[in-house]
Amino acid sequence: MAVEAKICGLSTPETVDAAVQFGARWVGFVTYPPSPRHIATEVLRALSARVPKSVGRVGLFVDPDDALLDEKLGTGGLDLLQLHGAETPERVAAIKRRTGKPVMKVIKVAASEDVERGIAAYAGVADRLMFETAGGTLPGGNAKAFDWTILSGRTIPVPWVLAGGLTPDNVSEAVRVTGAHAVDVSSGVESSRGVKSIELIRAFLARTASL
Repeated sequence: MAVEAKICGLSTPETVDAAVQFGARWVGFVTYPPSPRHIATEVLRALSARVPKSVGRVGLFVDPDDALLDEKLGTGGLDLLQLHGAETPERVAAIKRRTGKPVMKVIKVAASEDVERGIAAYAGVADRLMFETAGGTLPGGNAKAFDWTILSGRTIPVPWVLAGGLTPDNVSEAVRVTGAHAVDVSSGVESSRGVKSIELIRAFLARTASL
């Protein structure tokens, strides 16, 4: 079975179309102004409208307040909320109740204990988990991988996604080591910071489709 892939941080019609055409399972839109991948609400509305129903549309949020959630969800363009900040389990549950949307909580990994703590805290409230490299000046898109063996052979009770430093060149090895069934990429398919490359998107998705 092909590994499912999410292309995150999309900001132009051409790259959204490429992700869809080449087989992404999810496309991600960043709603965090300090990020070079951040897009305005009206851009989110326009880009998400290009995505067919077979592809999930994910909004990346960092400690969002209710007003921001309402604004972005008002576009009708998000199917899944990715929480990339310091949201507590209680806040994750409250966001799910308020929005009626499934939630993916990001667990930032530097050591094995981070995975264990993340599972214990969030597996009961989040619909999915994402394991991402800890550190960096911004949430996500920092082009650094963590020690994948931390996840090797581990039983995780909810669907999960591997992120952090993935590229077309290393995603096969990352999947082999971790056993991931889903992966997320942002900086690994960029020609420069925040600028997605159609050819790298194509290469990444071709590689995951062959796994």
